[in-house]
Amino acid sequence: MERWHGRIAVVTGASSGIGAQCAMDLAKVGMIVVGLARREGLVADLREELPEDAKYRLHTLKCDVTKECDVNKAFSRIKEKFGGIDVLINNAGIFRQTSLVADDNVAELQAVLMTNVMGKVHCTREAFKSMKERNVDGHVVNMNSTWGHKVVRTEGHSYNMYSPSKHAITALTEAYRQEFYDNNTKIKITSLSPGFVDTNINLRRVSDCSPSLKVKDVSNAIMYILSTPVGVEITELSMKATSDNSYL
Repeated sequence: MERWHGRIAVVTGASSGIGAQCAMDLAKVGMIVVGLARREGLVADLREELPEDAKYRLHTLKCDVTKECDVNKAFSRIKEKFGGIDVLINNAGIFRQTSLVADDNVAELQAVLMTNVMGKVHCTREAFKSMKERNVDGHVVNMNSTWGHKVVRTEGHSYNMYSPSKHAITALTEAYRQEFYDNNTKIKITSLSPGFVDTNINLRRVSDCSPSLKVKDVSNAIMYILSTPVGVEITELSMKATSDNSYL
């Protein structure tokens, strides 16, 4: 992680769960971290959990990643204050338990797609522009899921748009990798697919069949991804709890 010391990392969905843990861990290893969240006060509260020498490296901006104008404004402010972005952790995501065929759930389905997919599209575009303009060999990490590689159905529960939205991240990550190459950059991009994780989104509440990872486990995986040598790109990394032998 030495080459990232003093560089700028943006973490979306940084107010809780994986995003909060990752924002703190990146600050601890010496990165300047900007946490984007709708609840920016919760990100600011994370400073109290950091060592004194890392507190000043964690910053926060209010941003709803589903709103393109919010994303553009946030990245413009980051450029003004810090010069640009070197690492983007596309973590923001939501889960809704509702049927795909119901008549009254269009807003719920749209919310999942807008957050899990279009939020990443908005942020990746702005991060890529910053990296290319400054000729930075940056890194984008897309938070995916093992459900982005299977369509999951358990008796009595519909996971509606969540799994399709994560499948989109699998395809998007590869599409971005190709476009980064076509644009003559060496920007890396990784799809990180955890199994069950003990977070606020907590899919285990509807399918309590497997052990779960801790948010620290996922953050450690992100640190590993970022620490790979310049000539190595992890395009996809999947992970589960050791004793998880489920098909999910």
